Amino acid sequence: MIILRDFYEILGVDKHASEQEIKKAYRRAAKKHHPDLNPGDEKSETFFKEINLAYEVLSDETKRRNYDLYGEDSLKEGFQSGGFGGFGDIFGDIFDIFGGGFSGNYSSSRANVPRQGEDIRADVTLEFKEAIFGTEKEITVRRQEECEQCHGEGTEPGTSKHKCGNCNGTGQVREASQSPFGRVVRVVPCSSCHGTGEIIEEPCNHCHGSGRQIFSRKVKVNIPAGVDNKSIISLRGEGHHGENGGIPGDLYIYISVKEDSIFQRRGTDILLEMPISYVDAVLGAEIQVPTLESIKKFQIPPGTQGGELFKMEGEGVPYLQRKGRGDLYFRTEIIVPKKVNGKQRELLEELRNESGHPVKEERKGFFNRFKDWFEDIS
Repeated sequence: MIILRDFYEILGVDKHASEQEIKKAYRRAAKKHHPDLNPGDEKSETFFKEINLAYEVLSDETKRRNYDLYGEDSLKEGFQSGGFGGFGDIFGDIFDIFGGGFSGNYSSSRANVPRQGEDIRADVTLEFKEAIFGTEKEITVRRQEECEQCHGEGTEPGTSKHKCGNCNGTGQVREASQSPFGRVVRVVPCSSCHGTGEIIEEPCNHCHGSGRQIFSRKVKVNIPAGVDNKSIISLRGEGHHGENGGIPGDLYIYISVKEDSIFQRRGTDILLEMPISYVDAVLGAEIQVPTLESIKKFQIPPGTQGGELFKMEGEGVPYLQRKGRGDLYFRTEIIVPKKVNGKQRELLEELRNESGHPVKEERKGFFNRFKDWFEDIS
């Protein structure tokens, strides 16, 4: 199982971003996470490497096109997108134009060449907790496999197939046409056998001669802890089966995660709005803070302000493919009671009288700053 990254998300750009937009985003991100500006910060160092890889791919037109079509598999050494028929086809056409010709051995070798199966995409939606802690999901995919009745032969049991007489078993024929450069000969799939080089006398009634059927299969997927929206999980060999002995394609699972009513996620960090009392804010207190796994104690200092942000290290989301976790941040929200009893009112009145002088001085200074404003409009 492989977790793939979204290079566009890493740079913070849209999939349709221009070359200039990608370059600006790269410079901005690289400056923010450069190791020299974040000494000792492993998270920034790791992300800086991902930024560089993302820019290397998205700034190159060919790499970007292949990445959009095939994902990170396109970055592997020896990857072939399959977008062209191969150099043999190209050179074959060129030699035919100038009268060189080929003996036909190349065509016959390609008639039943093994072909890898196509990939399959599946979308999975996770609960917030499932994405944080990981889970196992069973999904249903529809994929092409070898026909159960004819075992991929395409013929009814007890019958056979023979070599195509039109192409002599090569699966390809030559077509000639005139062009401004003279007579052009191209190699195209044989219309009689559809490029297979063989003729089926009695097609299998299950697959109608294709040798393949669509099956619904259940696949178990282990979702690792820490996946997020737009994460992609790759399962090798769970895609459509190959042809002529070719290996199966892969299954790509695109993840989306539901939001939670309490915790907000920002990458590997968690944000929480934490209500505290006015008394605790003024005097300081040991409060109970809910984290992803338990309720933990945290000491807030005297004079804590509403909206102040506090950090609890290592209480965030587990990192993917490495040890450690992000952090949890909580923002204080001071709760003012709407109703108070007699004793509480008496104490609050006493507090107001005790703290009135410094508050009045602060308020006086506040309004003095607006003196020129009011004089200008009077």
